[in-house]
Amino acid sequence: MHLNIVNPNTSAAMTRIIAEAAARVARPGTTIRTVESEFGPESIEGPYDDAFAVPGLLARIAEGETAGADAHVIACFDDTGLDAARALANAPVVGIGAAAFHMASLIVHRFAVVTTLERSIPVIETNLLRYGLERRCARVRAADVPVLELNQPGSNACAQIGAEIERALREDAAEAIVLGCAGMAASAAALAREFGVPVVEGVAASVTLAEGLAAQGLTTAKRGAYAKPIPKTYSGVFARFSPKP
Repeated sequence: MHLNIVNPNTSAAMTRIIAEAAARVARPGTTIRTVESEFGPESIEGPYDDAFAVPGLLARIAEGETAGADAHVIACFDDTGLDAARALANAPVVGIGAAAFHMASLIVHRFAVVTTLERSIPVIETNLLRYGLERRCARVRAADVPVLELNQPGSNACAQIGAEIERALREDAAEAIVLGCAGMAASAAALAREFGVPVVEGVAASVTLAEGLAAQGLTTAKRGAYAKPIPKTYSGVFARFSPKP
C-alpha cells in the first residue's frame, strides 16, 4: 500500500515530524511518501495562509496520483484544500482534522481541541459544524503558540499546551483531547501519560483511516461534489493547474 502524505506548508522540519508520526502507526508493508509543498506559506495560520497553500498542496496531490498512491493525507489540521484535493484525486483523501475528530468521537462522548493560535479557533469550529461533530466538541482552545515555535529548542510550547489541556479537563468536562496541529504530533503519547486521558493526534488518525479506506478498495466518488473539474483554461501563474479533459 502506498500513501501520499502532503504537508501543505513549506516547512521541511514539520514534514519530518509528520513522517515520524505516520511511521509509528503505519501497517507493515505500507510505503509512505511524506512531502511538503514546493511553494506557499511557511506555516498555515488563518484563512489568508490557507488560501495560498492550496495550489502547492494540489501539485503534490497530483504527483501522488500520477505515482499511483492508494490514498492521500493532507497534514494540516485546518484540512486545507480538502474538497479541491478530492475533486482532483481518484484515491481517497483524508484530512488530519477530520480524521482526528471522527476518531475521538468513537471513543468518548465529548472531546476538546487544543490548537496553536486563537485565529485558528474559528476555522476549526467551522469544520466541526461542517462535519456534524460540533456537539461532540466541548470547546476549541488555543495555547497561544505559533506553529513554527512548537518544536524549537527552548520553546515553552509543551507547557502552554499542557496548561490548556488541564483547563479543558477541569472546566470543559472533556473526556479526551484532540491536538489541533500536525506539529504537535510528537507530544501526543507523553501528554496522554501525563493527563491520563486519550490524546488523539491527527496524523496517526489519518494514516489509520486512509489505510482502511484503501484496504477496502474505496475511492473518491466522481459524481456530485467531487466530480472531476470541468476542463478549461486558467491564466497567468495558475496556467499549470488548468483542468485537462
